[in-house]
Amino acid sequence: MPSSRNFILLTRAIALLALVMACGRTDRAVVRHAVARDISATLASIIPTAPAVANCVDCPGSSLAPGETQQGGGSPASAPNDTAGARVEQRAPGHRPALELVASFDGLGVGFDGPQGPSNGRNPSDNSLAVGPDHIIQTVNSRLAIFTKKGTRFDTTGRVLYGSVPTNTLFSGFTGTCEARNNGDAVVRYDQLANRWLVVMPIFRRAAARADQPPQWKGSDSVYLAPSGVQGQPGGASALVVPPRDTTTPGRGRGAGAPPAADTGPYSMCYAVSTSPDPLGSWYRYEFLRPLFPDYPRPAVWPDGYYIPTSTGDDVIEKHACVVDRVRMLKGEAATEQCVVIDGVNFLNNADLDGTQLPPGGAPNPMLATGGTQLRGDLDDDGIYAWSFHVDWTNPARTRVTGPEKVRVAPYRYLCGGQLTNCVPQPGTERRLDAQGDKLMARVVYRNVNGRERIVAVHSVNTEAAGGGVRWYEFDVARNRSLTLIQQSTYAPDSFYRWMASPAMDRMGNIVIGYSFGGTPHFAGQRIAARIASDSSGRLTFRETILATGEASQTNTLRWEDYTQTAVDPTDDCTIWYVGDYLKAGATNYSTRIGAVRVSSCSR
Repeated sequence: MPSSRNFILLTRAIALLALVMACGRTDRAVVRHAVARDISATLASIIPTAPAVANCVDCPGSSLAPGETQQGGGSPASAPNDTAGARVEQRAPGHRPALELVASFDGLGVGFDGPQGPSNGRNPSDNSLAVGPDHIIQTVNSRLAIFTKKGTRFDTTGRVLYGSVPTNTLFSGFTGTCEARNNGDAVVRYDQLANRWLVVMPIFRRAAARADQPPQWKGSDSVYLAPSGVQGQPGGASALVVPPRDTTTPGRGRGAGAPPAADTGPYSMCYAVSTSPDPLGSWYRYEFLRPLFPDYPRPAVWPDGYYIPTSTGDDVIEKHACVVDRVRMLKGEAATEQCVVIDGVNFLNNADLDGTQLPPGGAPNPMLATGGTQLRGDLDDDGIYAWSFHVDWTNPARTRVTGPEKVRVAPYRYLCGGQLTNCVPQPGTERRLDAQGDKLMARVVYRNVNGRERIVAVHSVNTEAAGGGVRWYEFDVARNRSLTLIQQSTYAPDSFYRWMASPAMDRMGNIVIGYSFGGTPHFAGQRIAARIASDSSGRLTFRETILATGEASQTNTLRWEDYTQTAVDPTDDCTIWYVGDYLKAGATNYSTRIGAVRVSSCSR
């Protein structure tokens, strides 16, 4: 009988061979024409109807996600006992004073009250944040809000202008599934290249069967073209609906009443693109049909498209990556979505462009993933895997995904064994929090710094002190588009837990990382660490900035956030915004805290 370690190595070798066979060739994409598109009225003028509970997959009030049990799996963090991995651990805080918070306020969650009423969020929060010249948009699960940002239009930051509203308010009057069903996992981005907002909302429950729905997609060399969801989309720009204040008592969401009958039609991916930098103005709306479950979308801005990788489900080792025609969507024209399906891979993240310096013309979008496979019990690896996604809008047959290319890094082990695990301990309860330790977290950041192309990525790993650490990487992008590791480190200055991070890089190449912090006796909260581009390799040299100190334990579910997010302020390309969860004293559900920091060297 082979040892368990040899068995894992054999399993990994077989999986890697399958991965290379499946992905090492050039995969062609499948193109989907939008089922619908239109342009909304101004967002401020739209009056949505309250969504029926049965039509909301991720509604407020429900604690559990599809397929989740309260028990969870996995185990607490344990020391990897790996010399090579230990060598890259940063076991002491940085020597510089903590960055000062230049802004800090509560977002959606417990305590929020806006013009359209409070926010009664469910777990996980699915925190997403985008920042424009004068506004901040936050989505939390199935809700959306818009805040002021101090500058030329407003004299203060954090005043609620709009919300909380169901995210599908953006699709009011659009018809189709995007209007009919609200959903969680919505994500927002600000496109600095065009000064527009992008909101992406997946639909997690199949619609009624329809004649034009796509057939089942399979991992292959095919490129799939997603059908449009609404005829003639996007149509004219539509104004943002401003609903009256919600005075109803929140329902119990997915847990209330009998579940709806299962339909056999397609899933959908919904896109809303603003027509200006003002999110209270009008929006173009699009719906594309998907035959595969579109979980955990990670939008990425790139010059030739908006790239959206998604997971087919937690019980299959299959991902799909799609791209929509950004140029045509910004004009409100008919657009297409092309998709590829990749088997045997971990969660994919496409590189999201920060700043206004572009990659070389026609450069493919980099797409990254960790190694290992949680479903096979393979929880460690020594590589980050990279693909190149090249789209051809004129001839989809020439669209290609090439890879994977293994970039060797220090060995790592998934924090607490991966996702949906009992991981981070909390004071006064046996309930532990999930770490999502199997994947690169949002965002994988691309930045062109005066001709030097860089990518920053993060994930959560076990530390030698049997806690949780933030493993971070900076890669160089060569002219041939291959990646080379520049520096790496695991930030683990003590034996507590730092996890579910999100990175950003300012215009000077300084790196800022926000993350959750916790572990008994600390309640879970939010912190930020950073480094200057010229600092010694592999060091976060600024001490931690405390954005939010937790004041209570979360006991209703192990699910914690699922992800957090950074955003770079387009006004100065230096200020880094970040959002994450914490619980107030006496609260039984989360609040969110939005904050911003700035490395002083960037402002010079």
